[in-house]
Amino acid sequence: MGAKNVLGGDLEVCCTDPTTGFYRDGCCNTGPGDYGVHVVCAQVTEDFLGFSRRQGNDLSTPVPEYGFPGLKPGDRWCLCAMRWKEALDAAVAPPVILAATHISALEFVTLEELRAHALDG
Repeated sequence: MGAKNVLGGDLEVCCTDPTTGFYRDGCCNTGPGDYGVHVVCAQVTEDFLGFSRRQGNDLSTPVPEYGFPGLKPGDRWCLCAMRWKEALDAAVAPPVILAATHISALEFVTLEELRAHALDG
């Protein structure tokens, strides 16, 4: 049995271009060692990228030695659940894809909060 999403269905792929996920498998899976809990599939925005940079996590700048291309607005990425919650509290939360957001995100945010920012109903 595979991972579940916040809707109770099978976890869908978030993005493979660029390839996201803690395990770089395109999905927002989590497990041992994922201390950031990278489980929220989001479509990043300029406002969110600026917010994340100000919080000390520059997601826009490529880091070739780690195979990270840098993100641009419109890219989908598995975000840390707490960073998405911080962005929500700061009114810059990017939209999410519920079917690709891991059920463990519900330990940090409510389904209602996610639904209010959902691209997929």
